[in-house]
Amino acid sequence: MTRRYSGAAMALFAAATLACQGRPGAPASSAELKTEDEKTLYAVGLMLAKNAVGPMKLTPAEAAILERGFADMNAGRPPVVTLEQYGPKIQAFLKTRAEAAAASTAGPEKEKGKAFCDKAAQEPGAIRTPTGLIIQSVAEGKGKRPVATDHVKVHYRGTLIDGTEFDSSIKRGMPVDFALNGVIPCWQEGVQLMKVGGKARLICPSEIAYGDRGNQNIPAGATLVFEVELLDVLPAQARGPQAR
Repeated sequence: MTRRYSGAAMALFAAATLACQGRPGAPASSAELKTEDEKTLYAVGLMLAKNAVGPMKLTPAEAAILERGFADMNAGRPPVVTLEQYGPKIQAFLKTRAEAAAASTAGPEKEKGKAFCDKAAQEPGAIRTPTGLIIQSVAEGKGKRPVATDHVKVHYRGTLIDGTEFDSSIKRGMPVDFALNGVIPCWQEGVQLMKVGGKARLICPSEIAYGDRGNQNIPAGATLVFEVELLDVLPAQARGPQAR
């Protein structure tokens, strides 16, 4: 049972720890940490709060309820509800809260992205597709046009709308190859509009890129700009191990 709910338990423990701050009987936040164990426990609290509690966006009342569950379990008191009944609901609860928080965080970024896309769509030669993708041809290719099931080799550079570079095969000096149906929707669509030897600028709203969650290098809700050169459409036997 402990292993089954270990991830959720970490989130609950972290929230309960935070909820204790400033409550009667809780240690003052400015209390000196004297031993290595105390400092390590404090670091555990920081880590869990950063990775688990933040996405839940608990209200003070919710934090108090969560603290009650933590305290009852820690003290060995009979629980008000059982893990057998409510344990299966924990992951769905955390997922719903994380998604709501992500959407809230992504909002301002999506607004900026929309303004950027609207402006880019008005530039000479720009094509805006029904999905929101904007493609601007830089150099027209003369080779084969890939289809969704093809494996392609490309060079690319990815930036945020403010010009911040988050990835570049060009900088690494090594093109990448991948199956088109295994990458983000913006690439799946955009690269199929290119021919081998061509270069294009793909502007990808978050809905067809990394969505409201983003990733380590990409903010939630971010519109992305890719400079892509389609080098080749590869036969099956020539496919390499790399994938974007």
